[in-house]
Amino acid sequence: MTPHAHSAKSAAPIIDGIFRALSDPTRRHVLERLSIKPASVSDLAASYKMALPSFVEHMKVLESCGLVSSRKTGRVRTYQLAPEKLKLAEDWLGKQRKFWEQRLDQLDTYLLAMKKGET
Repeated sequence: MTPHAHSAKSAAPIIDGIFRALSDPTRRHVLERLSIKPASVSDLAASYKMALPSFVEHMKVLESCGLVSSRKTGRVRTYQLAPEKLKLAEDWLGKQRKFWEQRLDQLDTYLLAMKKGET
């Protein structure tokens, strides 16, 4: 196994967790709100028609994969965006984009050559 393959394999569970967290529209919306400023769990939850414990589960998913961090002051838990983990997903998507762009360029070259009767 190459060093790159090993590091990609060890990062897979982290990236899986990030994409799992991003798969839910509520969690994506929370990340958008937190990109503006930190907020308490009650402020974040006020926008949603769900019980607070259900909303807190969303926050646990976001925190467990590292997309948000929280601190508790007294009885108030405040969340803030932790964008470093988003970079992992961005890097993975960038590699996929590069791979498929290369493949499509190869296909385009092949089809053009075929059309000209070169193959």
